[in-house]
Amino acid sequence: MRSLPAKRRSFQFSHWSFMFAEIAVWSFVVLAVTGAVLMVFYDPGMSQVTYDGSYGPLRGLLVSRAFDSTMHLSLEVRGGLLIRQVHHWAALVFVAAVAVQLLRMFLTGAFRRPRTGQWLIWVTLLALGMAAGETGNALPDDLLSGGSLWLIKSVVQSIPVVGTWALSLLFGPDFPGDRVIPVMYGGHLLVAVIMAALLIARELLVRRHGHSRFVASLPARRSVRPTMAFATIGMLIILGFGFQIAPIWLYGPATPTQISAGSVPDWYMGFLDGALRIMPGWELTVGDYTLSLAVIVPTLVIPGVFFTALAAYPMAERFLASRRGRRDALGRPKTTGRMARETLAHDLLDRPRETPVKTAVAVAGVTFYGLLWAAAANDQFAHQFQLTVDAVTIFFRYAVLIGPVIAFVITRWICLALQQTDRDVAEHGVETGIIVRSPDGGFHERLAPVRREPAITSGR
Repeated sequence: MRSLPAKRRSFQFSHWSFMFAEIAVWSFVVLAVTGAVLMVFYDPGMSQVTYDGSYGPLRGLLVSRAFDSTMHLSLEVRGGLLIRQVHHWAALVFVAAVAVQLLRMFLTGAFRRPRTGQWLIWVTLLALGMAAGETGNALPDDLLSGGSLWLIKSVVQSIPVVGTWALSLLFGPDFPGDRVIPVMYGGHLLVAVIMAALLIARELLVRRHGHSRFVASLPARRSVRPTMAFATIGMLIILGFGFQIAPIWLYGPATPTQISAGSVPDWYMGFLDGALRIMPGWELTVGDYTLSLAVIVPTLVIPGVFFTALAAYPMAERFLASRRGRRDALGRPKTTGRMARETLAHDLLDRPRETPVKTAVAVAGVTFYGLLWAAAANDQFAHQFQLTVDAVTIFFRYAVLIGPVIAFVITRWICLALQQTDRDVAEHGVETGIIVRSPDGGFHERLAPVRREPAITSGR
């Protein structure tokens, strides 16, 4: 692996699924550039001032300095609204690209050695991207972000033992107080710095180990990185220019006693909202403490289990594979050299059909996430289909338990069927559509032999 020539370690693009990592990288570049510009005009203070800007309906209201500076940036700074909207769209696209990149790596087995470090970086980036998005959404101090602060307060307060102490650090003695926006601002900047460091570390690991590849890959294209940068940045500018997002002048300043009707979080936090909506109102009393399971399970247990499982999966698979791979089909122990050769053969990417259980686990996880995400709109489903909210909620409670199991079974069955199809094609050949007549008068289709692709074991 370490003897590869330098040109093999430069950026290569030999499969369409490799574009997701590049989209994430260039989306973060846009985030960094636009965020640096926003810092020049944004004031994270929470002291009250009278709004006297250009937007008439809010003129004369008492607002925070954070809201006032965001309004000034949006409506009075030339190009400020475009920069704000590009920044927001880039945050949404970044998290989406990281999520799809993780899904690609999981389905193809790209998390295995020597790229386990890259897998852990992407898992961490997904969690940090969500945290950066939530802290960034709170900074304008508008009515929509004020509703998010209520949810954050409830989650922090539900943490056993240290919840009250953490709440005082975040909000101070009162809610919302005058501390939370500066704290969120500092946390937002800190998370951004950590994400930049992780992306740099990921780039160094890619240069060291090379890019992953399928057995039958297209010729590598090394000039595609500038094209991906241009396409990603251009699309984000189009989104920011043509599609309005976060119009805080329509929401108004945050007020602790009010919340916007129909307010929902950004798409990547929808699964938490859905989990909160369908979780029964369970409570558990332990000594003098009352644990609100209706808040702890959806917001702390489910995300904690999810990210822990993602991070630990490569180690778990490696452990199970080592236990199974110590003996051959006849029960004889394998030599160290044979095990090393078989490990090298696994350096290539898998096709999802080749690992039916792993693929089925991925589809089951996506189904679970999608059902929680859909449950965040249980009130909208009830309104559109003339149902009660309770009926829709009960449906999703059962669906999030049964749906992933059904998805697992169906996906595994499909993968096994595709494997059988591949074996049939390898044994009998590929259909050509050419009908020939045999000497005895019968007709049959001419089959062409399968072209064998040379195995590539020199990098991933």
